[in-house]
Amino acid sequence: MRKNVGLVILLAVACAVTYLLNDRFLAPANIENLLRRTALFSLISIGVSFVIASGGIDLSIGSVVCLVGTLLPWLTVQFGWSWPVALTALLALAAALGLLHGILVTKLRLQPFIVTLCGLLLYRGIARGLTGDQTQGFGMEFEGLRSLVTSAYSLFGLLPFQIPSVALITLVVALLAGFVMAKTPFGLYLRAVGRNEVAARYSGVDTDRVKIWAYLACSLLAGFGGVLFILDVNSAQPSDFGNFYELYAIAAAVLGGCSLKGGESSIVGVIIGATLMQVLRNAIVLVDIPTQLEFAIIGGVILSGAAAEELIRRAAAARK
Repeated sequence: MRKNVGLVILLAVACAVTYLLNDRFLAPANIENLLRRTALFSLISIGVSFVIASGGIDLSIGSVVCLVGTLLPWLTVQFGWSWPVALTALLALAAALGLLHGILVTKLRLQPFIVTLCGLLLYRGIARGLTGDQTQGFGMEFEGLRSLVTSAYSLFGLLPFQIPSVALITLVVALLAGFVMAKTPFGLYLRAVGRNEVAARYSGVDTDRVKIWAYLACSLLAGFGGVLFILDVNSAQPSDFGNFYELYAIAAAVLGGCSLKGGESSIVGVIIGATLMQVLRNAIVLVDIPTQLEFAIIGGVILSGAAAEELIRRAAAARK
């Protein structure tokens, strides 16, 4: 909770500074776009928080987004698949990839870094090979399907801006994820495995099953995110679609209270962290900072936040 308060303060400062430098930050259109991007990245950040809580890591998220996102229009537009069939098949594929990651990590005892790094390379290569590295999109087709993501709601005129439908979708996912983490045995077991896997195993926890489910959930949400991303942008190039998304997701999760050592997770914190990341990206555009400095600025903020948290933790430990 204390970390979330500090993160909210940092977010408020970032918003205030951006607004002072460019008052278009609070324009309804900009807020709606910010909400949409935050919701999309929050979704994949929630997924990776499960893996991080178990003490693992998943570097393949961006490539899963690319694979599922580019194959959806590839199957529906070029091959005439109905969208329910294509969507079901691709989400099943994403879940299968997560299952594969979990099995390789738990049964073959491979390092999560190696397994998911190979996935990062492999899945993007498959997407580029199957599509011939050509841009994939829906064109003017499937407008009804795309409206599920591109539509927005005014909430009876109570707000000066509209709420994107994808934000409501992510809210539902976040509530479910929060319930699973806080109120179910799986969430308890997941944190126990992250804190001390050996102790959890001797306590009767099926640690392998818990970790497999964590990787499956992560890849499934990455695949679902890929569907929403492609429906939002309409077209994508396999060579760069989803690039660095895994880093944004991991950074949001870590900023939001997920320890890379495992055992800690906060869905609310993850969403706040994802919001901060998108506010920083938005600020770079609005303040006319060269986009070449985007990663340097975001990396500096993340490093500062992590260093500040460590100093606060040490100070609190010293007082005790």
